[in-house]
Amino acid sequence: MRMRRKKHGAERIAACAELLIVPDGESPVNPAQYFPIPAPIHLEIGCGKGDFAVGMAQKHGDVNFIAMERVPDVACIALEKAMQKKTERPDNLRFLIGDAQHLEEWFAPHSIDCIYLNFSDPWPKKGYAKRRLTYRAFLERYRNLLTEGGLLRLKTDNQGLFEFSLEEFEALGLTVEWITRDLHASEKADENVMTEYERNFSEKGQVIYSAWVRF
Repeated sequence: MRMRRKKHGAERIAACAELLIVPDGESPVNPAQYFPIPAPIHLEIGCGKGDFAVGMAQKHGDVNFIAMERVPDVACIALEKAMQKKTERPDNLRFLIGDAQHLEEWFAPHSIDCIYLNFSDPWPKKGYAKRRLTYRAFLERYRNLLTEGGLLRLKTDNQGLFEFSLEEFEALGLTVEWITRDLHASEKADENVMTEYERNFSEKGQVIYSAWVRF
């Protein structure tokens, strides 16, 4: 996601420090250090401007959500959005700024119950397949992070990425529990929490592809 650099971005992120997870680089994140009430851990990789993470935290007070974003200036927007909504939701949302390449450094094995990939970069050029977050090397990382029976939930507007993802799931012998090529016309539409990107593209008539994969 490209955007104009935020003025005083570091200071604005620091002002939201109570919602920020900062790994120490030596040991995995301890959820008890950040969440006042123990609960299943759900991780969104690439949270963008935070609409999905904030909405899910409001809707599911019995789950602790970690929203991860690689780009600090984008994470800044998500953090400020969450701070504004703090009085309207349980204290069950935290953010982590970093790249998915480091997931296994930050989280203990089999410590996450659900992973969300919402509108990840499709990296459409053929030579960039290994960068896609549903490439098999990433799926193996998720397998190590998810609890037994854990779930990966994918949403994308990119048909090419969706078909590629289904092929990767099959290659690793993963069970696709639920699939749709038009999420907003499906039986799960009412429970779907939209990202800002999703809302904008849906209003233009773009269909949304989704798959739930059981590990």
